[in-house]
Amino acid sequence: MQTTVNVSGMTCGHCVMSVTEELTELEGVESVDVDLMAGGVSPVVLTSSRELPEDEIKEAVEEAGYTVA
Repeated sequence: MQTTVNVSGMTCGHCVMSVTEELTELEGVESVDVDLMAGGVSPVVLTSSRELPEDEIKEAVEEAGYTVA
């Protein structure tokens, strides 16, 4: 199952690493693919074994210090 969210505020590889780390901790997440658009809105594709509630994704992204756009 794939879920795409748009994340704003990421500017570099470290940002991507932080968001990826938080999202991979969610139950069922198998992979995270970030298409970094530095300073803009970056699409993030989550592959998971279950449907991911929007609030869980948002909380994980905010924990990393960024915003779901």
